[in-house]
Amino acid sequence: MKKKISYFINSILHIDIMLLALIILISMLSMFITWSISETYHYNLIKHKFIQFIIGFIIMIIASQIPPHIYKKYSFIFYLFSIILLVIVNFFGYTTKGAKRWLNINFIKFQPSEISKISVPLIVTYILYKNKYPINIKVFLKIIILILIPSILVAKEPDLGTAILISFSGLIMLFLAGLSWKIIINTIITFIISIPFIWMLLLHDYQRERMLMLSKSNYDVLGKGYHIFQSKISIGSGGLLGKGLKNATQAQLNFLPEKHTDFIFSVLAEEFGFIGTLLFIILYMLLIIRGIYLSLNCKNIFNKMIIGGIILVLFLCVFINISMVSGLLPVVGVPLPLVSYGGTSFVVVMTNFGIIMSMYTYDVNKIHRKI
Repeated sequence: MKKKISYFINSILHIDIMLLALIILISMLSMFITWSISETYHYNLIKHKFIQFIIGFIIMIIASQIPPHIYKKYSFIFYLFSIILLVIVNFFGYTTKGAKRWLNINFIKFQPSEISKISVPLIVTYILYKNKYPINIKVFLKIIILILIPSILVAKEPDLGTAILISFSGLIMLFLAGLSWKIIINTIITFIISIPFIWMLLLHDYQRERMLMLSKSNYDVLGKGYHIFQSKISIGSGGLLGKGLKNATQAQLNFLPEKHTDFIFSVLAEEFGFIGTLLFIILYMLLIIRGIYLSLNCKNIFNKMIIGGIILVLFLCVFINISMVSGLLPVVGVPLPLVSYGGTSFVVVMTNFGIIMSMYTYDVNKIHRKI
């Protein structure tokens, strides 16, 4: 009976139960935190959060049913579609808080830059899969151009955090493909040399200010350093066991900005304390470990690389967000996966998990059929 159920879940539904259980646990915890910081007149936030979860879950199931060869075959078309959306948003995007990042089509408002987090790893992996090892300089430059196009378009919005993640999502694939150390070292040297040009020409004034704040303790706490100063107070005031649900004073009294999105980890730390935060991080680590396990057990190189790349980018998002709200990295607007409020971001993360399940279950079932 157990074997039949396992076969149905893995071979028919193409779902990995352990991965799904961890996703649901983290998402449910996110809903509790969102509910706890929703004022009486903002209870529609938790309603929207629940709708986002349902939509994300459905899309994850759909993405898991698509065979890996389809992702491989249409990777370039998907990449081209994501670039077109980024060009459109630069001309006709919806501006909010000084940034043009959204497309507003009737009742649907979404962030096209998030889609590039899927399209870039797919196109890079496809190119690497089609070319023989070792990677030559021609293939390397071709991939770098494909990574730079969406990264620059997103940085222009401006959205530095997402641009960095898009870049890393492609570069991680290069690293996993076994890029030679000669190319890696030359790339690092080139990047170091170009830092002054990036600082002067590409970064906005407020972005440079955020970088400088890392070297200045309690810099401009009532101005540019307000966000991070209040976040540190929120995290520190949680103590060992936290203040409990709906008792996060920094969030409830609106001292903590962006409490539903970028700084939701600060709310979690204040409400659940060090112990709760540690358990929360352990959940993430289990999710990442499970993803690595699925990647290592794939026989197909394309499948293995896609899963590995998605999981490493997930780890990077978690690391950057927690470091950002703790004052260890500049505030670059990277949401906490599965937890931060945001429909497009959540749906993209769930789509990535669907792709992981597709890559693994189709790979394993193909091997079993051969046996």
